[in-house]
Amino acid sequence: MEVQETRVQTDRVLTIPNILSMARLVGVPLFLWLILRPEFGGPQSDGWALLVLALSGVSDYLDGKLARRWNQISSLGRLLDPAADRLYILSTLVGLTWREILPLWLTAALLARELVLLVMVGILRRHGYPPPQVNFLGKAATFNLMYAFPLLLLSDGSGWISSLAAIFGWAFAGWGTTLYWWAGVLYVVQVRRLVRADAMPD
Repeated sequence: MEVQETRVQTDRVLTIPNILSMARLVGVPLFLWLILRPEFGGPQSDGWALLVLALSGVSDYLDGKLARRWNQISSLGRLLDPAADRLYILSTLVGLTWREILPLWLTAALLARELVLLVMVGILRRHGYPPPQVNFLGKAATFNLMYAFPLLLLSDGSGWISSLAAIFGWAFAGWGTTLYWWAGVLYVVQVRRLVRADAMPD
């Protein structure tokens, strides 16, 4: 009975965790608009951008926790959650790099990892496998980066708060980037094992 119930739940679309993930996706263009307003002659809206990013982090925590607690882990949710994570990271990279808060080398390092993962997903599809599931290491990397980005945005100012935000922001950015690549390497190893297993004769 438990297996059957789980199977029913995986096909559901309108669950609370999925709605939270959809709301996070809607917040991506809003966040990018807020963070880039000063670059196009508008007022600075960093406070609102930080609020959107903070709400995204809270919803990211809640959707996974509620999905497990209420047995609402769905196929759609497994796509929406990592998609929202990556779009927030991408939009933040674009915004902070545009405003010269993030250096190009860090942006390039994070985007290169995404490119590697995209290639791995393509290889898996050719062999009939779904995209790899987000593992604990990848989630930890995302959490570090989601802490790093608002702190680095907050550091774009003067005073002791900005200085403190810069110290902690760069610490989270360093850990997040390292874990992000570590998780990427594990994905590559996983894909390699699956491909080699397929190539072995029966």
